[in-house]
Amino acid sequence: MGRVWQHGLSLLLLFAAWQVAAGLADLRLLPAPGAVLAAMAAGAADGELLHHLGVTLARVAASFALAMTIGTGVGLALGRSALLDRLFGGWLLFFLNLPALVVIILSYVWFGLSETAALFAVAASKIPNVAVVLREGARTLDPDLRDMARVFRFGPWRTVRHVVMPQLAPFLLAAARSGLALIWKIVLVVELLGRSDGVGFQLHVQFQLFDVTAILAYALAFIAVVQLIEWGVLQPIEHRLARWRR
Repeated sequence: MGRVWQHGLSLLLLFAAWQVAAGLADLRLLPAPGAVLAAMAAGAADGELLHHLGVTLARVAASFALAMTIGTGVGLALGRSALLDRLFGGWLLFFLNLPALVVIILSYVWFGLSETAALFAVAASKIPNVAVVLREGARTLDPDLRDMARVFRFGPWRTVRHVVMPQLAPFLLAAARSGLALIWKIVLVVELLGRSDGVGFQLHVQFQLFDVTAILAYALAFIAVVQLIEWGVLQPIEHRLARWRR
């Protein structure tokens, strides 16, 4: 409960600072928290905010699943095989330094302004990051524990569950947490450049209307959802997987 109160107090301080800043600035440029929350409530009531938020979350979920699945496979392969790492480690470095904006533009050029192009662009931008984290995780796997599992005849499934996964869990969670933070930002850019719905599209529309209140309302709504995923999904999983360390 103490941590909950601390988080709540921190949030109240943030809104208090926002309120003070809004009082000192032009309300057209920095609306007060109350005005933004009222805009969020109105958007939720007429269904528009929830629709665009749901579309963006679906894209985030699909891209996240693709990036984590492919990136984990690539990272484990490179981490467990020195030959593969020597052959393809340079590729990983190249794609790590390829700007996401370039990937998005190329995806729309190659595949058209389609949902496939949008998902490909987001997943392709995140896969190298996941691969790098999991490559390091694969390199840290303890060979003695693997030998112990072989001696006690754990079998492939029990070895993965009881030996490999506990060691990889911190790396998977780090990749998932950083991936979620990065992917939703890339999704917004993808929607802004080439989709006709989603939070990114709405931000583009409200920018053209110079409606700062609506911009902050959509941004705040999405941040709130991502924070709920962190508190309600990632942190409970982390605590469950880390029980063996206690």
